[in-house]
Amino acid sequence: MFLEKHSHHRVMFEKNVISLRKMKQSNMNWEQLLSAKRFGMEQYEDTRSHERTEYQRDYDRLIFSSPFRRLQNKTQVFPLPGSVFVHNRLTHSLEVASVGRSLGESVARQLRERYPASGAHLEEIGAIVSAACLAHDLGNPPFGHSGEKAISTFFSEGKGACLREQVESEGGRWSDFTSFEGNANAIRLLMHQFRGRRKGGFAMTYATLASIVKYPYSSELSSGKNKFGFFASEEKDYCRIADDLGIRRLKDNPLHFARYPLVYLVEAADDICYQVMDIEDAHKLHLITTDRAIELFLGFFEGERRKRREEILTMVNDLNEQIAYLRTSVIGLLIEECASVFLANEEEILSGSFNGTLIRHLSQTTATAYNACSTFAVQNIYRSKDVLDIELAGYRIIGFLLEVFTDAIRKPDHAYSTLLLNRIPGQYETDADTLYGRLQSLVDFVSGMTDVYALDLYRKITGMGLPVV
Repeated sequence: MFLEKHSHHRVMFEKNVISLRKMKQSNMNWEQLLSAKRFGMEQYEDTRSHERTEYQRDYDRLIFSSPFRRLQNKTQVFPLPGSVFVHNRLTHSLEVASVGRSLGESVARQLRERYPASGAHLEEIGAIVSAACLAHDLGNPPFGHSGEKAISTFFSEGKGACLREQVESEGGRWSDFTSFEGNANAIRLLMHQFRGRRKGGFAMTYATLASIVKYPYSSELSSGKNKFGFFASEEKDYCRIADDLGIRRLKDNPLHFARYPLVYLVEAADDICYQVMDIEDAHKLHLITTDRAIELFLGFFEGERRKRREEILTMVNDLNEQIAYLRTSVIGLLIEECASVFLANEEEILSGSFNGTLIRHLSQTTATAYNACSTFAVQNIYRSKDVLDIELAGYRIIGFLLEVFTDAIRKPDHAYSTLLLNRIPGQYETDADTLYGRLQSLVDFVSGMTDVYALDLYRKITGMGLPVV
């Protein structure tokens, strides 16, 4: 009896040792993860000497691109500004990139101290994260997050729902439309070879592309929550990138990868900016009093740190400058804590076992203050009249455009359809072989519009606005 029990424990111990050894062997590693290989240009070896690193070139390539410039006319939260300037997608993306660079550089410095002999380009983490932050919203449609919902509901509840049977009969993935995701659309925009464009799309580095994919799994795993990482059309290409970088594959069907480690830093930079900056914007629009804004921001600090900030506030008379000072302090604190969380959980992040976001693992005081800002924003900002009005307009405009253009690609020989299809730039393949491909080209067109362009096109098609003769 004793021998049997001893033997059983020994077998279990050996199994656990083997399991742990396999897990350790399958962990991601920085040498493989920080790859400067360019998508679509894998066979091309650049022997020239550059002043900029490959990741800095990613950043510059994005800054000078048309999709990035269009972000200046896309809603972030509040309607595009009148007399008071608030954030749009472009200013938000620039700020996220700035915070992301600080986060990445902080992590990089400490990783270099941790691994002094590593051959990985750890010093480039800040540049990689910054470039990914710059691109993280490129795929978002007009009219803020309501634009994503408008596209999804057109196919799930609206007139596009009748197309499901044909799309699926041709082998298309219907959930790509009913769970439309701006993050997945950003990856498509960067990787897809649109008609007339070069292979590899933007030809970004593998590391930058992987850093953008917040939800590295198929839309089939989205459960209707509009959270997934790539459309079926980009799935094989992402697999190639992920396998080359050594990202752990958790499931094959439906496809599910572990997160690329730097995604956590990109996500944290985004979380920090939208939560903090929305409070500042609300203050400028008089949706929140100065006292309440100060109260929310001071909640992040205790003891001497709080006392110091209260003293500085007495030296500043301008109310907007008071809020700006506190906003800067809060962002600095959140960068410091998120970097610490990342480094403390590096092993779990590299094994693909880390749960949640960096923000969810903040210290108690910081987490309480962050949640207070989040609760206030939901109750008083995101449900404000102006925000709801832009969402209602977005639903109407995007739904209408999808409806008329969907009819056009289904009946391309009709005279009216011809007029409409001639309005779509030639880079979009509205004559693709499958309905899935044609619908995707239409979604590419609509999601790439600015708020102003979508509204103008809506008015012209409905006859409410005519070109100036």
